[in-house]
Amino acid sequence: MAVVLSPHAELVDFAGPWGVFEYVRLDDGRTPFALTTVAATTDPVRISGGMVVVPGHDVDTVPVPDIVVVPALDTGKLAPEVLDWLRRVHQDTAVTMSVCNGSFVLGQAGLLDGRTATAHHGAYHALQAMFPALTVVPGVRYVEDGRIATAGGLTSGTDLALRIVERYFGRAVAQRTATYLEYQGTGWMYPGSNAEFAEPAPVTAEQPACPVCQMPVTPDTPITLERDGRTWRFCGDWCQEQFRAAPPRFAIPEVS
Repeated sequence: MAVVLSPHAELVDFAGPWGVFEYVRLDDGRTPFALTTVAATTDPVRISGGMVVVPGHDVDTVPVPDIVVVPALDTGKLAPEVLDWLRRVHQDTAVTMSVCNGSFVLGQAGLLDGRTATAHHGAYHALQAMFPALTVVPGVRYVEDGRIATAGGLTSGTDLALRIVERYFGRAVAQRTATYLEYQGTGWMYPGSNAEFAEPAPVTAEQPACPVCQMPVTPDTPITLERDGRTWRFCGDWCQEQFRAAPPRFAIPEVS
């Protein structure tokens, strides 16, 4: 199992699956998964929260993985050779999985065209707008589409990893792994448990939403953009830049 690292990779996204795959024990005591990390180079990578991680391999030396885990990361700083590596190894992986907004990386690599996928609930709209050839499934912990599997936000990756263990070795082994980890979530058995995120929050004049991610924003947010006589309000700089680059993708009706 290889975790892809790049600047600002989200720790929670891959720490959960890493722990799941690390602690799988079969009936005969074997540990079936060998774990590593991969990046464009083996230079230290600063990930979320300021942690610095030294990748175990670069894309030229990493053993061919059966499972690839792609966390959310800064797609603007993702080296092209990492995308090339993803496309290449996906041809032979058992599962190429993303967690949270790692699905944007799979989309950027062209691996989600014609597929169903999910992401963090705050990114459904942006994922669909940026990759119109895929179908976004809201309100689920994970989506399995052949050898591609995408998890919802953050801790959803733990559920998807347990589901993959179940696929390989059965529910009893997956449950034993969850019990050892003292993980009490059941989303790996019931992916629809994210149903509260199936519908976007209502938008009103008093409670506007970011047009890119549809997250609520305050009416007096300083991150705005004027276009076509309308003031657009954003939750952050990234969303503002995505909108600036392609406004028609994200425009939503104005609420009176």
